[in-house]
Amino acid sequence: MNIAIVGLGVIGGSFAKGLQAAGYNNVYGIDVSESTLKTAVNQGMIKKGFVEANDILQDMDVIMISLYPNQIAPFVEQYKNILKDGSILTDVTGVKAAIIEKVSKVLPSTVDFVFAHPMRGSEKKGIIGADHTRFIGANALITPIPTNKEASLQLIEKLYKEIGFDQVTRVSPGKHDEQIAYVSQLMHVLSVAVVNSQQASEETLTFAGNSFQELTRIADINGELWSELFLNNRTALLTSIEHFETELNAMKLTLADNDEDELKKIFKQATSKRREWY
Repeated sequence: MNIAIVGLGVIGGSFAKGLQAAGYNNVYGIDVSESTLKTAVNQGMIKKGFVEANDILQDMDVIMISLYPNQIAPFVEQYKNILKDGSILTDVTGVKAAIIEKVSKVLPSTVDFVFAHPMRGSEKKGIIGADHTRFIGANALITPIPTNKEASLQLIEKLYKEIGFDQVTRVSPGKHDEQIAYVSQLMHVLSVAVVNSQQASEETLTFAGNSFQELTRIADINGELWSELFLNNRTALLTSIEHFETELNAMKLTLADNDEDELKKIFKQATSKRREWY
């Protein structure tokens, strides 16, 4: 089976490493950077690299597109006429409904596109941050669409599990975006807001402990990528922000009213829910 990974950044590079480690020897890379491709070849991540997708796509059975969200549909449209009949495309982006709508308008009927989302990102950028061990024990999501063949879905699930993912769950695109807005995107909103707070100063780290470090870790953010993720999922993310504001205002009110009983009640509820999760 010939596999191409389009975009050998930290995620694409990690998948290349993982597939090689799992015994897939015909893994090829496509990237605009010749130095990135050279690094990938020298480190044994890929069999061969290509700057021009035209030189390799027609021979690929599986094509993993590891590009920014807004680049996916244009890529498919540009190369749709050379894709091998029966080939399977897949992605790794963290937003689904908007991307599926765009891709569906240009996707040829002769290929299948399995939309997927590995739940193990990184603040790092570029191939230098590639590390397939990050996938070991991680979760992944697949969002089937009506045109998907069951065999295609099972193949992508198989690849994910073979490189270390523990659980691969099928969910609807809408459910995916709703939940990702809460568990991932909202966390980035909070982290960025804390770091950008007017209270931040040169002395901040003198007083900061582990909780501050853990909360602000993801504020070291790829602004170009996350702007696309936020805006492509803005309706669901706005809902999550509004729900958070409701809870934040409830806590704020207990302080304004000096209401110890209500504050303890809020803490108790959070403790109980957290212990149900973990």
